[in-house]
Amino acid sequence: MTNYKRGDIVIVSFVFSDESGVKQRPAVIISTDAYHRQRQEVIIQAVTSRTDRILTGDYLIRDWKQAKLVSPSVATGIIRTVKRDMIIRKLGTLSNYDLNEIEHKLISIIGLKRSVAK
Repeated sequence: MTNYKRGDIVIVSFVFSDESGVKQRPAVIISTDAYHRQRQEVIIQAVTSRTDRILTGDYLIRDWKQAKLVSPSVATGIIRTVKRDMIIRKLGTLSNYDLNEIEHKLISIIGLKRSVAK
């Protein structure tokens, strides 16, 4: 089994939200190594080439060529958990800059607050 890590861009068999079909689409892995050690799933964020419509939680990937995406792309606010066997293959990896920006978007759309250690 291939090991995947946070920030990897992968091709995934996505089941449509209405369960009417399946399509292979790119996604970014957002779950951590600790999560992967104990589970058979990964948490992903959908990626789309539709850059003309940026919605809440979406992020326009700056270094899309470095990530091995075929065109300018957006990491959407659509988050899913999928079984590892739904991953077809790895395309590339996000730059540290893009992964950091996506993390900030995730914090805002889920409403997480970072606590300051005392």
